[in-house]
Amino acid sequence: MDRIAPTHRPVGPNAGTQQWRELLFLHWWVPVDALRPLVPARLELDLWEGRALVGLVPFRMENVHPAWLPRVLDQDFLETNLRTYVHKDGESPGVYFFSLEASSWLAVQAARIGWGLPYHHAAMGVTQAGDERGYTSVRRSAPSARLDVRCRVGAPLGASVPGSLEHFLLERYYLYVERDGVLSRGQVHHAPYPAFAAEVLQCEEGLVAAAGLPAPGGLPDLVHASPGVDVEVFALRKV
Repeated sequence: MDRIAPTHRPVGPNAGTQQWRELLFLHWWVPVDALRPLVPARLELDLWEGRALVGLVPFRMENVHPAWLPRVLDQDFLETNLRTYVHKDGESPGVYFFSLEASSWLAVQAARIGWGLPYHHAAMGVTQAGDERGYTSVRRSAPSARLDVRCRVGAPLGASVPGSLEHFLLERYYLYVERDGVLSRGQVHHAPYPAFAAEVLQCEEGLVAAAGLPAPGGLPDLVHASPGVDVEVFALRKV
């Protein structure tokens, strides 16, 4: 499967720009049989050595700017997404989102209406003390769908090497959405993530179970962090 072609910028104007900052990537191995029924049938699970993963990614969204709006209306908010990895007929590896939490009610409505993405309004926070960082999120409509994680950011790993597990997890440029039976694909473009090692000191979450998956039995199996990237977002297109 070609995992380099998606990193190239699409031709033409973007639909908007964003800055993603202070990202934490938490991953658990999950049973393929539990994951498969929750992903649209037209998509294949993208497995790492035959094993499936789900990821929780809390971060800051800054200067979120749809191309058709003036800059004065740019938004900053917090987000946490729950995702897994998919492809379409052996091509175009990307992500499929089970849920996305956002601290901005307006951003939630715009993403639900404009993109068909399963956003939820949440009370969210980020704290920083030295090399330790904490993220909290509580879905307003379902308080059990929550995240409370504290981590320590470690040494820089640099850009991920193609073929590595880090590249498989972090360098994802396509997203898939199914709405009213129609499968669409969007694309983002950014420089490779500057990746850092990270250690989770505490993690309590209910987002995985809220998506219908078995609740993880402990701390994440894989953890990475990144200070962030500047992003171009391109419109959804029917697959």
